[in-house]
Amino acid sequence: MILASTFVDAFRFIPAHAGLLLDKSAETAELSFAALGIAIVLALPLGVWLGHRHRGLFLALNVSSLGRALPSIVLIAFGIAILGVGFWNNAVALVVLGVPPILTNAYFAVEGADRDAVEAARGMGLTEAQILVRIELPLGLPLLLAGLRIAAVFVIATATIAGIAGGGGLGDVIVNETTYGLAGVLAAALCVSALALLVAFALGLAQHAASRRMAPNA
Repeated sequence: MILASTFVDAFRFIPAHAGLLLDKSAETAELSFAALGIAIVLALPLGVWLGHRHRGLFLALNVSSLGRALPSIVLIAFGIAILGVGFWNNAVALVVLGVPPILTNAYFAVEGADRDAVEAARGMGLTEAQILVRIELPLGLPLLLAGLRIAAVFVIATATIAGIAGGGGLGDVIVNETTYGLAGVLAAALCVSALALLVAFALGLAQHAASRRMAPNA
């Protein structure tokens, strides 16, 4: 009964403090998308290039393992020591967490493209850049988008920790039970979940559409 009552209070808190939650959600989205954008710029070209060259498997696997092994709170603590408290401290930590799934999936998406199709394209005289853009990337797009979806959900969910390091966002509410009460904490957590699920759903639709295009009779 206590749990049910808390959820009821949380759902009442949301419309009663809609302005606050919208502002904090916007801050969380800004931080998350900034970190995700930087991670994409850093990891996607590298993963695609390594996959096309069929080199760097050791790097891809170890970067993926490192990303899973490093606790978010440790990264943020290092960020505080180097960059101080604030937006970019948290963004750097989230970039480190977002890079592994993007790089690893980009690598395997391109590296695993149908070799017969690639060799046929070479036989037709296509350059390596044309093969990458016209053959390997379209074939690997569903797996590449899966990596983006994993990274996006991971980054958005972890961005709530920003509240302990001056990064703002919904984490400010989650770590301030004294101010907002348990209902406020739960309401903010529900908003984080909704934001992560919305982004995951959108990328999932894009991944499904890409997979259908690759299907023989789509």
